[in-house]
Amino acid sequence: MTQQSQLQKAEMEQQAVQLDRETFSCPICLDLLKDPVTIPCGHSYCMNCINTHWDEQDKKGMYSCPQCRKTFTPRPVLEKNTMLAALVEQLKKTGLQAAPADHRYAGPEDVACGFCTGRKLKAIKSCLFCLASYCEKHLQPHYDVAPLKKHKLVEPSKNLQENICSKHDEVINMFCRTDQKCICYLCSVDEHKGHDTVSAAAERTERQRELEERRGNIQQRIQDREKDVKLLQQEVEAINHSADKTVEDSEKIFTELIRLLQKRNSDVKQQIRSQQETEVSRVKDVQEKLEQEITELKRKDAELEQLSHTEDHNQFLLNYPSLPALSESTHSSSINIRPLRHFEDVAAAVSELREKLQDVLRDSYKIISLKIREVGVLLPEVEPKSKSDFLRYACKITLDPNTAHTQLVLSEGNRKVALMNQPQSYPSHPGRFTGCCQVLSRESLTGRCYWEVEWRGRGGFVAVSYNNISRAGGGNECAFGRNHKSWALDCYQKKYTFFHKNIKTPVSGPVSSRVGVYLDHRAGILSFYSVSGSMTLIHRVQTRFTEPLHAGVWIYYTKDAAEFCKLR
Repeated sequence: MTQQSQLQKAEMEQQAVQLDRETFSCPICLDLLKDPVTIPCGHSYCMNCINTHWDEQDKKGMYSCPQCRKTFTPRPVLEKNTMLAALVEQLKKTGLQAAPADHRYAGPEDVACGFCTGRKLKAIKSCLFCLASYCEKHLQPHYDVAPLKKHKLVEPSKNLQENICSKHDEVINMFCRTDQKCICYLCSVDEHKGHDTVSAAAERTERQRELEERRGNIQQRIQDREKDVKLLQQEVEAINHSADKTVEDSEKIFTELIRLLQKRNSDVKQQIRSQQETEVSRVKDVQEKLEQEITELKRKDAELEQLSHTEDHNQFLLNYPSLPALSESTHSSSINIRPLRHFEDVAAAVSELREKLQDVLRDSYKIISLKIREVGVLLPEVEPKSKSDFLRYACKITLDPNTAHTQLVLSEGNRKVALMNQPQSYPSHPGRFTGCCQVLSRESLTGRCYWEVEWRGRGGFVAVSYNNISRAGGGNECAFGRNHKSWALDCYQKKYTFFHKNIKTPVSGPVSSRVGVYLDHRAGILSFYSVSGSMTLIHRVQTRFTEPLHAGVWIYYTKDAAEFCKLR
């Protein structure tokens, strides 16, 4: 046998092997058949491959062949094709290996060429004019034939049918601005006659311009927010540095004072740390919101960028209206931190105290405390609006038994209080209310706080008060709302009345057994809300608080009760 004859024989054998590989390969995994099954239309698959394919179609209740698309109902029962399995095993023994995966062929998730016969190749382009998808071979006329060169080619798409008008069976290539809808040319002279219509390409150009403007705005806001975040981080560092230095200086000064000043030293340090924590928390709260806004803006920008690359005008216009509008920022366009002397004035006041004698110690301490509370960062204040916003400032309120009138009974971990007919066996204490059936919280309230009080019975007073309110007797100097040291909302049955300095102010709002109280001590804001399915503002106070506040209630009907609610 000549060398040429040997080459021809080898080539024929190679082609035969390739034919065997294609014949006994699964059209889904492109590997040799494993546990082969033949479905009713005659095509064969690996049992696992076809079962997986049909599992994805279970919701539709209709099962199809991945090759010929013939459908079956109900799902066919599969049995192993023993003859085909034996042939595959025999071929393996004779040296046939697994068929190499040919990534040119279309799989179940690919867009197949609409003009291939037999096993279809992957489409590389779809034509919006022909409404068909083409492999490289069948696409060539669109590059060679003059009329076809004018067609619009896009990335392979399975949604080409959406470009056909369901009413007129024509290509959708126009846009009705009146109805904001994609239409065909027959629609423009039919139900859209007289409307403002333009070509889809023209509308796309206009919307693309709007899209770019929106992206520009988003990118600018991202830059502004990143700048704000950097400024806030610097402010946190400045607050911490100033606070740490002031604590250090204060300790050096207080160590020189006599034992009587040691308690004041501890008090000042505690207030500085408390104010430091409050201010750092406020700055980080705003910083976190800005970072969340940056993330959301970047996500929206990515959506717009993805849409801007859509080559199909109709797909672009169909998706464009569904994009969420750019929400207004809840913060100023930039954070301008005015240079402040954070805790330096405190250290100066402590130095001044060192020079004073024991008889002026109390007055000097008040000056120090006031300076600590005045330390702050000039940030835009954002009032809570939703219930979830208020709950961010929820605080745990427990009642102080040493302040409770003797006819009040505390329970539920000192969160609930009820008025009884008989006095209780409380020990004597100078902080106890003796005339009014009132009680104050253990906690002193500064910064931002929110709590809720649930009434049982006819109602009573929900109040806040300075700790130095009078306790003995039943005069106005002791009663919540009847003096300048307390603010109170009377929640009697079906009406509300606000009291301060013994001035009575009727207020209106939906009646509810639960009242929410929001305090922004630094801003001087005290608000009362009716809480049911939603929150409704009853009354708002704008003032200046000079001392920490305590929550309180005043009950004036026996067997009535009030409970400070657990908030999640």
